[in-house]
Amino acid sequence: MAISDSEFQKEKKILSKVQKLLDQTLDDLGVDVFDAEEGLQDFKKMMWENASSFDSGEMQQVMAATSQEAEKVFMKRDYFKKLLQVKDKPYFASIVFKDDEGKIFNIYISLTYLKDKKLNNILYDWRSPICSLFYDYETGPCSYKAPGGVMTGELKRKRQYKIEDRKLVGVFDNSLNIDDEVLQEVLANESSDKMKNVVNTIQQEQNQVIRNLEDDNLIVQGIAGSGKTTVALHRIAFLLYRLPNLTSNNILIFSPNNIFTEYISDVLPSLGESNTLQTTFNDYMFSMLHEYKDVESFTDFVSRYYTYLEINPELVKYKQSDQIIEDMDNYLNDYISNCSIINSFTEGEINFVDKDEVNQMLHYKYDRFPLFERLDEIAKKLSSNFYKGSGKKNKTFAKLLRENSNFEKDYKKIYKDFWLSKYTKIKLKEEEINKFINKDVINYEDALLLTYLKGTLEGFRYENNIKQVVIDEAQDYNRLQYIIINKIFQRADFTILGDINQNINPYYSYDSLESLTDIFNGSSIYLELLKTYRSSPEIIEYTNKILGLNHVNAIRRDNNKPVIMRKNVSNLKESIENDIKYLQDSYKSTAIITKDYKEALKLYDILGNDKISLVDANSKRFSKELIIIPAYVAKGLEFDSVIIYNDRNNSYKNNERNLLYVACTRCQHELIIYN
Repeated sequence: MAISDSEFQKEKKILSKVQKLLDQTLDDLGVDVFDAEEGLQDFKKMMWENASSFDSGEMQQVMAATSQEAEKVFMKRDYFKKLLQVKDKPYFASIVFKDDEGKIFNIYISLTYLKDKKLNNILYDWRSPICSLFYDYETGPCSYKAPGGVMTGELKRKRQYKIEDRKLVGVFDNSLNIDDEVLQEVLANESSDKMKNVVNTIQQEQNQVIRNLEDDNLIVQGIAGSGKTTVALHRIAFLLYRLPNLTSNNILIFSPNNIFTEYISDVLPSLGESNTLQTTFNDYMFSMLHEYKDVESFTDFVSRYYTYLEINPELVKYKQSDQIIEDMDNYLNDYISNCSIINSFTEGEINFVDKDEVNQMLHYKYDRFPLFERLDEIAKKLSSNFYKGSGKKNKTFAKLLRENSNFEKDYKKIYKDFWLSKYTKIKLKEEEINKFINKDVINYEDALLLTYLKGTLEGFRYENNIKQVVIDEAQDYNRLQYIIINKIFQRADFTILGDINQNINPYYSYDSLESLTDIFNGSSIYLELLKTYRSSPEIIEYTNKILGLNHVNAIRRDNNKPVIMRKNVSNLKESIENDIKYLQDSYKSTAIITKDYKEALKLYDILGNDKISLVDANSKRFSKELIIIPAYVAKGLEFDSVIIYNDRNNSYKNNERNLLYVACTRCQHELIIYN
């Protein structure tokens, strides 16, 4: 609701005052940062020029002082950058809060804070506790969690601002109603090449995920277009603000592919935070499996199924199942219990090592360690015993232990023995096993099992510095992957987001992501995001029919653009070219989404348009203006308009409905479907 002219004039004066203070603060801080950085460099130069005159204690004090000074300089510089970022748009919302004692607080909400010379708050960071009122409440009774406890009172007003080029062009009073003008304006905008922050339109259900500090691990089921990825990134920014000693280098995002990593790369910087560490599960498996030249990617793994190249899908399904975890655990327990030192031996001329004594250490004293790590611990113990606490013979004893044992660190052989053992539910001939073990590039499903086997026997690489892990597209990871991830990041809390309806792994699925809550350390909570902000009601109605859904709540207003079906097209190239021209006249981004990459390549050749970008899982940079992309690579992305194409001889089958659902839900405004 627009405000009165007199109120608008008051807001213009407030904006002018804030801008004046902001400009002055930037001027002062700029000089301060420059002087501080020069002073720090001079201080470092002096320290190193006089290093020889310091004793070790004095040197440690000087180093500590230098580190503290550097930290102060970096903090000032980061704050300067944040203020510079909001210079033209100092704030986006405000609230008026009246506490129970009758005190009135007029809070202007920004991407960062700003204080006047008396240290009064002029702008509040959107992540501060009191600002949660803007996202969580309509006008009326309200409360928020402050450091000193729960604060209660009344929310008197919520207001949003549209500021362009340092000028106030719009002010709206609104309630919690998600159909408010600002949200609808954002939803109506065309998509860009990269994801944007939505700090001015975060909704209540999203805010409950973003600001949750009570639970260690969050498992979030969110329907297509509910903002899962956006919520995850805003949650990271919130945690960086609220948790002491947490930096971007303590946070790791598991991304589905390089395209997704590039797509989200602007969000955290736009919120004033540095990008976090990012990886894929394939990267981790590759780092573990030195026995192979490479690991098959997840997209190539699912492509084998959708292009009908997989000759034994039942075997792959078993390899992806929960059952094989139990089977492999039973095999490994049996394997470890049968491992032993079979010969007593002598090191040097007199140092006799009794096999029974060593086996006692192997199976009891050091059983808390992984199997192959036990040998290293025993070697250290023997070296210490025989050489008066010295570790100089550690390697010698380790070598002798390996030579006199009935097991060896040959993971390919151990994995093969598992398939030949009594524990597997599918029995294979030795030549069948050799086909998937003796490869230069190991299959995705085997890489996962071999990673688990190897980690169990020698220990998973423990990442001590990671305190927060975010996993997007959670439905595409099977249970074993989460078990492995939990073992790697033992100190971390997890935020896991996915949608079981967007599962594209044809061999594994969840009835509910809630089943993951028992895997992780600490308290876990299951949450749902049930509103979609991406697609028009017409598109939502169509995509609901694909999977028989009825719970999706479309927020975007009707655009009166029905889903268009194209069947029995006589001239494919001409028809698609006409559709492309029609869509590009109205929208900034258009994607042609195919069932698989083979089909994408074929259509790309048919169209022969050098303005079209052909995108696969290895693409890093591309323009969303006009692309051809396989459905399983398009996950997580969104486009203004979408053309769904599949060859008549390669149609989506009944068990591939989820893949079609993923393809169609990438669209915001207008959807055209071929065949």
